[in-house]
Parts: sequence; structure tokens; C-alpha cells
Amino acid sequence: MKFLTKITMQVMVFLSVSMGAYSDDETVILAFGDSLTAGYGLPPGDGFTEKLQVWLNAQGKAVKVINGGVSGDTSSGGRSRLDWVLSAANGGKPHLVILELGANDGLRGIDPAITRKNIDAMMAKLTTKNIPVLIAGMRAPPNLGPDYMANFNSIFPDMAAKYGAMLYPFFLEGVAADPAFNQADGIHPTAEGVDIIISKLGPVVLSALEQANE
Repeated sequence: MKFLTKITMQVMVFLSVSMGAYSDDETVILAFGDSLTAGYGLPPGDGFTEKLQVWLNAQGKAVKVINGGVSGDTSSGGRSRLDWVLSAANGGKPHLVILELGANDGLRGIDPAITRKNIDAMMAKLTTKNIPVLIAGMRAPPNLGPDYMANFNSIFPDMAAKYGAMLYPFFLEGVAADPAFNQADGIHPTAEGVDIIISKLGPVVLSALEQANE
């Protein structure tokens, strides 16, 4: 119970900070994920959602990016809180969801079948609600072996194909395993690492928004 209360409070803080007020003509993106979305270890303004919003605004897009990340969250945790996080995002109907979950599943060696089931359930729910999704994929740690890697890494392209969603294959592309762009833990990106993520992922988000508006 204490764990659930802590997680609930953490999400409420993130949502209260990132929601603010937005106008009717503003596009609302919900970035739903783990510490990579939440901006773990970074000062205000340097996290993924904040920098993505600044980048999109600089492209002339009136966009509000909501931080729906919880540090340490697995796909199971994300699945359990999706409904009430959605309810706080543009009245339950964000214009786009960036789904970034699975990294902690891989780090903990969770059975990929469980991760697949959770991602599938979240995609089914979002599709039923007619909410466009951009899946930000993950890759399994190589130390878990080739079978685990194959089963885990296939989840994200499979789910994108099944639901007709856009896919960004690897959220940490250009950053993973590079000490120059990661914090001391070797897992979470520095502010410079986030800049690289935004430079690569940002144009894909723009494309996803264009598709959502078609």
C-alpha cells in the first residue's frame, strides 16, 4: 500500500507540473512511460517532455507535452495506471500518446511474454479510444542472451504492426551505452543525451501529429 501511494503521489506531481493550463487550440501529447520519460536525475527544464515541448514549439506547433512518466515503472505498472493518467490529459483524449515502457522489464529480466501482454493491453485500450499512439521501442540488455533479446525486441514492432501505430524503434538511439551522454548510472541520459533523443525523435513526433490530424 505504501508503494502504491508513493507511485500515485509521484504521478500526481508530474501531472500537476506538466499539465498547467492549455488552450482549446493547443495540441496535447501524453508521454507515458518510466524514468526516461519522467526526466530522472535531471533539473527542471532538462527532461524529455520539457525539451520535446520546446522543440515542437520551435517548429511552430502549439503543443503541450504532459509528463506521464514514473521512475522505476514496468509495463505492468503502466498498464495499471493508464486509465487515470489518461483522465487527466485533455479530458481523457490527448491528441497523441507516446508510449515508452519496457526498459525496466528488460533490466529486471521479466518474461517478455508478460511485457508483450501489457503493451498489447495498453495499445488495445488506446485504439478503442481512438487515440493515436507513437510507440517508443526498447531493446533488451545483451547480457540476457539472444533468445531473450529476440523475444523482447520483437514486441514493439509487432505491436506497431498489429495496431497500425507509428514506431520509433529505440528510444535511446544514439545515447545508449555512450558514457558521454549518460549519467553516472550508465542508464539515464544527461541533458546532452536528451538533446540527442529529441533531435532524432522530434521529427517522428511531428509526423505522428500530422498523421493524427489527417
